Amino acid sequence: METLKYFLPQVWFVILALFLFLYVMLDGFDLGVGILSLTSSDEKRRGILMTSLSNIWDANETWLVLMAGGLFGAFPLAYGTILTALYIPIFTMVFGFTFRGVAFEFRELSNRKILWNLAFGVGSFTAALGQGFALGAVLEGIRVDEAGHFIGTSWDWLSIPSVLVALTLIQGYVLIGSTYLVWKTTGELQQTHYKTAKIAAWTTLLGAIFITISTPIFYESVRSRLFQQPLVYIFAVIPVLGVWLIWQLLNSLNRKEERAPFVWTILLFVLTFIGLGLIVFPYIIPMQITIYQASADPSSLVIMLIFIGFLIPVMLFYNLYQYIVFRGKVTGGEYGE
Repeated sequence: METLKYFLPQVWFVILALFLFLYVMLDGFDLGVGILSLTSSDEKRRGILMTSLSNIWDANETWLVLMAGGLFGAFPLAYGTILTALYIPIFTMVFGFTFRGVAFEFRELSNRKILWNLAFGVGSFTAALGQGFALGAVLEGIRVDEAGHFIGTSWDWLSIPSVLVALTLIQGYVLIGSTYLVWKTTGELQQTHYKTAKIAAWTTLLGAIFITISTPIFYESVRSRLFQQPLVYIFAVIPVLGVWLIWQLLNSLNRKEERAPFVWTILLFVLTFIGLGLIVFPYIIPMQITIYQASADPSSLVIMLIFIGFLIPVMLFYNLYQYIVFRGKVTGGEYGE
């Protein structure tokens, strides 16, 4: 039983990290395309962008729901503390989701699409901004008492580092959204998003460099962890690999490749998640509450694990099948005509 108390929280930490990564990767390009729709020069182009999402965007958000449910069941203390501390960013994200969801459906039936176009783009930006502030606040650390309960204020999430994280995350979403559109579109629209992908790659790189340099300066707890043995060697390699991936991404964009930029961007996201996971583990609320302190009873974790063990393969198969079926180019459609 003592072994399970240490092993099961680690398993659930990995599962929740997987859910979060799949959400950021899949709904990331979804939100990125929504943000890019604000820059579309005409209705037909905007219609093609939205058509590229019409058959997949609902399923992408399922991973966020699974992550929230898993966090509630596996780490109830962390769930309550994080939601209390990040009420405003999370409400902002939900507000953005609501706006973009309603706009996506109403736009199809509307004769005057301008308002719904704006609502979809602004909703996407708002949802991404809320996520960025939430991520920045979690990485910065949430103030809790000895029992793990939140003791800060409603505005603790707002700081210069969290603003930098939010802006960098938005650029990352624009990057993966641009590379997705390079893959899915043709002609002049594709050429436009080769350009937006290059711009987003450079801005994401600059944001990542600034965060990498400033985080150890601002936060002593992170600084001490970064220079621990043997993690110091891993953290020394990750930035080098990140720059190499950006270089490969830019080369693939210059060569006008279609699928390779999206693959390089996904690998960049994978590397980022590995780095964040190594910094955070074993804390579920950095650097205050560990996964062992916040975990539910082992029997509850086992029951949830059995259920999730059946659900994950089904969800992965569904997502994979969906992308295989709708893998072709988008050249027009009901939204653009």
